[in-house]
Amino acid sequence: MVELIPLSDATLSQLPGNVRTPRYDRSRLSPGIVHIGLGNFHRAHQAWYLHRLFDMGLCQDWAIIGAGVRPGDATQREKLLAQDCLTTLIELDPSGKSAEVCGAMIDFLPVEEGNATLIAQMADAAIRIVSLTVTEGGYFIDAATGGFDATHPDIRYDAANPEHPRTAFGAIIAALRRRREGGQGPFTCQSCDNLQGNGTVLRQTIVSLAALSDPALADWIDRNCSFPNAMVDCIVPATGRNEIALVQGFGINDAVPVTHENFRQWVIEDDFCAGRPDWDKAGATFSDRVHDFETMKIRILNGGHQIIAGPGELMGLETIAETMANPTIRALLRKVVSEEIAPHVAPVPGYTPLEYLGLIERRFSNPEIADTTRRVAFDGSSRHPGFIVPSIRDGLKAATPVTGLALVSAAWARYCEGTREDDSTIEPNDPCWDMLTLTARSAIGAPEQWLGMRQVYGGLSSDARFSNAFATWHSRIQADGIEATIRAYLDE
Repeated sequence: MVELIPLSDATLSQLPGNVRTPRYDRSRLSPGIVHIGLGNFHRAHQAWYLHRLFDMGLCQDWAIIGAGVRPGDATQREKLLAQDCLTTLIELDPSGKSAEVCGAMIDFLPVEEGNATLIAQMADAAIRIVSLTVTEGGYFIDAATGGFDATHPDIRYDAANPEHPRTAFGAIIAALRRRREGGQGPFTCQSCDNLQGNGTVLRQTIVSLAALSDPALADWIDRNCSFPNAMVDCIVPATGRNEIALVQGFGINDAVPVTHENFRQWVIEDDFCAGRPDWDKAGATFSDRVHDFETMKIRILNGGHQIIAGPGELMGLETIAETMANPTIRALLRKVVSEEIAPHVAPVPGYTPLEYLGLIERRFSNPEIADTTRRVAFDGSSRHPGFIVPSIRDGLKAATPVTGLALVSAAWARYCEGTREDDSTIEPNDPCWDMLTLTARSAIGAPEQWLGMRQVYGGLSSDARFSNAFATWHSRIQADGIEATIRAYLDE
């Protein structure tokens, strides 16, 4: 049995020789970034780019201080502080696994009601970037209009209690108020979430929330802070028993290891009001074409995930790699993307849309990535309007096919009924699961009920091309099952 070495600063020199460890003195790092939302993606992505810069002896005044605003973040804080905020990253390359300890984060703030410590830390002049990973659905967007949702209870609370906010956005505003009053100046607000125009959306949320309590501050933030858009990309599975076993196989006792694929991409607008690290020296790309990069990624990769996850779950396939090993689902992905998504995606340096699809097919097929269909299907009520519906709208506008995208929507409706085709139960898998399940079941025999969800589809139910195709596939899935229905589409 392998003797496990507890992960900490004191034990880094004791780790096995095949584990890459920080090549810098962590005691000499100083903070420049507060990051809110210390999930797996952040630690495998943004933190890794900084870690590699530190390895080069560069930008060591940009270390990360972690933060969270949800009660559940306190557990993550305890686990990370117990190992000096170190994380083992395990790269899952089909040719072999490798492990690297990332040391870019140096502290994790207390998670507390009112967020006083977080606000004070962000108000410190040393902090020049506040970044976030709070999920695509966490920006208080009105799904029907794309505007700011000022009616949410947490937003109404923060507007009434700006010095003791509940949300990350309220805390950012409170810190910026102190910086304006104290003369420390603005910082960059940086979204690292998988959201098209993520910087623009973050600006909308922060400026709109600030305006509810202090319009002058909102104007100051809008004029002085920067909100760079960025495209982020790395497949990072959730951590469970298998991931814990992997890190232990390297002889490391790490309570919160992260596994990831052998691919990363980060394309960022170079718009930072208070300076930035040289992320490009670690492989990131600064570009004024972020929108084109993110459109390709969101429509083909994230949209592709939604194309295959629903059918995979219905057929009892547990991982994305298993769905890609199924010839029917793999062919579904290629046909829908090639014929109905790629025509509306511009090429970017390095890739045409179809070349990018080939890359995505290889990444999705990586058998080492135990990325579950359940994880990918999670929060469809945010992901479908963000990743699938824009391609439907483009197809209708351009008079190009949308039948495959209608099938994808019908498969999601069948998924939300809450059972697989073997009659096993699909456990709740969306913040709106009860509403989705009720709607999906009422849509059996009345498919217009599903398209009536304006927060997802807007007015698409009134477009006969899409609604008729949806109704056809929805009825066929009910009668013949998902696999036979996909084959019928492939034979068209």
